[in-house]
Amino acid sequence: MGQPILGAAMPSLTETLTELEREARDALAAAADLEALDAWRSAFLGRKGRLREVTRGLGSLPPEERRQVGALANRVLADLEAAYEERRRALEGEALARKLAQAAVDVSLPGRPLPRGRLHPVTQTLRDVLAAFQALGFQVVEGPEVEWDYYNFEALLIPKDHPARDLWATLWIDYRRDGEMPMLLRTHTSPNQVRYMEKHRPPIRIVSPGRCYRYEATDPTHEWMLTQVEVLAVDEGLSLADLKGTLAEVARRLFGTERRVRFRCEYYPFVEPGMDVLIDCFQCRGEGCRTCGQSGWIEVLGSGMVHPRILANVGYDPERYTGFAAGLGIERIAMLRYGIDDIRLFYQNDLRFLEQF
Repeated sequence: MGQPILGAAMPSLTETLTELEREARDALAAAADLEALDAWRSAFLGRKGRLREVTRGLGSLPPEERRQVGALANRVLADLEAAYEERRRALEGEALARKLAQAAVDVSLPGRPLPRGRLHPVTQTLRDVLAAFQALGFQVVEGPEVEWDYYNFEALLIPKDHPARDLWATLWIDYRRDGEMPMLLRTHTSPNQVRYMEKHRPPIRIVSPGRCYRYEATDPTHEWMLTQVEVLAVDEGLSLADLKGTLAEVARRLFGTERRVRFRCEYYPFVEPGMDVLIDCFQCRGEGCRTCGQSGWIEVLGSGMVHPRILANVGYDPERYTGFAAGLGIERIAMLRYGIDDIRLFYQNDLRFLEQF
């Protein structure tokens, strides 16, 4: 065989580069997505790509031919890099356009409804109760949920050996070294009344809302936590007539203006005399049914005239001032208003129940 002619090498590489450029441009135009575009770059412009393979033979060419072929190779590389970038921008634009088209909002369609929150039925009832008293001139006063034994019991004429303490299953949370239990979770909001009277002089007209706690088993009518509102009015000349008029008006505001109101004597250690407030049964209209225990009446709250000793303990002159107090459970009021037969439903967080209110 004869020796190869050196001058014939340059046209061969030139033709190869020209053919490679044409093939690369055709493949680039056929790349339909960014994944195919990345594969094209690796095949033609990568470190092991076809263009690199062609240019590896430049070192064996004479200097003049090497410059000519090298210049051609650099131009092809630059042109393909520019074409690659242009194609990438085009594909990215197309991908973005498709994404926007998929997420586009049809402004002719009706808007999607947003979920609306609402107040818990106990909160709704509490607000209605407070509004009823505020309309009669009472102001809202709150106090601590962790209370001292003195304010929760002693100041309300319920000493340690008093049988009335059995009415409150107390959650004690602290002990002293001498065995005394001075701190507890309040069992009612009456301590707020004593705290307020210690710092204010009559006339007083307040309502004290808040959570209370009892250490007792739960059933359809009892929960370990309940919401109470305690009512207190102290002034010169207040009488049972003021108590009856105030509570009768509040009962009608909560249960309807057609409600009949009845007062029944009852014992409470911090009032004298004490009374329960009842309304005629809204199911049977006083005829007697299961809801009212065949009596025709439903108990709503307890009340009475403030005991003179309590007034004296906070520095008031019981010969000059008199007062009345009342207490009602918000859950019980809500159960009566909405016809609910199990108090535990309020705190089970069942949306099927709560969404009804």
